[in-house]
Amino acid sequence: MDTTYAILRDMSRATSREPFGGGGFELEATELPGEPRIDVLPLDKRDVRDVARDPEVRAIAPVMPTSLTRPVADDALGDLGAELGDPVADASAAGSTWGVSAVGADTSARSGAGVVVSVLDTGIDAVHPAFQGVTLVEQDFSGSGNGDKQGHGTHVAGTVFGRAVDGTRIGVAPGVTTALIGKVLGDDGRGSSDMVFQGIQWAVQSGAQVVSMSLGFDFPGLVKRLVDQGWPVELATSAALEAYRGNLRMFDALMQLIRSRAAFSAGTVVVAAAGNESERQIDPGFEIGASLPAAAEGIVSIGALAQSAGGLTIAPFSNTFPQVSAPGVGVVSARTGGGLRSLNGTSMATPHVAGIAALWWEDVAASPLPTAATTVVSRLLASADTGALAADVDIADRGVGLSKAP
Repeated sequence: MDTTYAILRDMSRATSREPFGGGGFELEATELPGEPRIDVLPLDKRDVRDVARDPEVRAIAPVMPTSLTRPVADDALGDLGAELGDPVADASAAGSTWGVSAVGADTSARSGAGVVVSVLDTGIDAVHPAFQGVTLVEQDFSGSGNGDKQGHGTHVAGTVFGRAVDGTRIGVAPGVTTALIGKVLGDDGRGSSDMVFQGIQWAVQSGAQVVSMSLGFDFPGLVKRLVDQGWPVELATSAALEAYRGNLRMFDALMQLIRSRAAFSAGTVVVAAAGNESERQIDPGFEIGASLPAAAEGIVSIGALAQSAGGLTIAPFSNTFPQVSAPGVGVVSARTGGGLRSLNGTSMATPHVAGIAALWWEDVAASPLPTAATTVVSRLLASADTGALAADVDIADRGVGLSKAP
């Protein structure tokens, strides 16, 4: 039985050897930066073995379903939900969202000017006033066409680089003038792992310095799909686990190729949502670890923080073991069709950090430090603040702290 696989090839390993022998010459792996290419093919077990022997192939993984990291309803936040009030009205009265203020973007000398960012999500409402003056390069990988009927991608993009809407600042890096919008999730908020890999490849090769992903791999969804197809539960679970493991290795290999480009270009900072599967409002021990793609090596994983009387606290839904955290409850940003709305989730925290990364790119470029993704990530993590956090917030839940603008 054939299964659809995503295949990661490193095209810098291509040789000049012609098919009938005669030597040719093969470049050493260190002579060129990694040039990733994603192929998607139906393969049986024998095909998988043969493909894996190809020296250009760095990883191979079964295609898995993906989904946006779905926002959490106010009534699922426990006591925090009761304290939210009207975030849109509060932001309007303050002149900026609480998240923009909490991370220090409203007082930063940097705006993200000259930095290219990419948002891989459900697309964007390109005519929303929040994106006026931004060159939006849209690419659809979902098959549902450009644009955002779901609304998630528009909200995320607004937090990264949105302009003020009716006098309310929503964007962390409003100086960004070029954004690469990869639609890797369809109008229903769902997609597949190959769409994500192809979106990352496109963004990096198109010059993105920051990539933001507020999405996750749907392990339970794959198990359910296989069971619905008649697979025994044990077999379906085993196959889904194997697919998850393969995709983790695929992400690790892809990020390694991206890092190898840093010797030939400045590189790319990739941030991703840790996930919303924890439920601490039910039980403090109900904590789920960061999921893919945030769990992959080389990706900065983001947790969500909420306001409380004692300081910023971890959101009850935020998955544990992020590297850094940002505002993720009562986050006000652009609404598809115009205006603003409030959402909760690590999906909302992640674009704060993507915007901050853009600010740090601009700051590093103006300093004597090496202008490289590694420098930006180092500054991003080293500048995180713990002073604004409540005393009882566990380091495993919030990472190095609240992400801060330069």
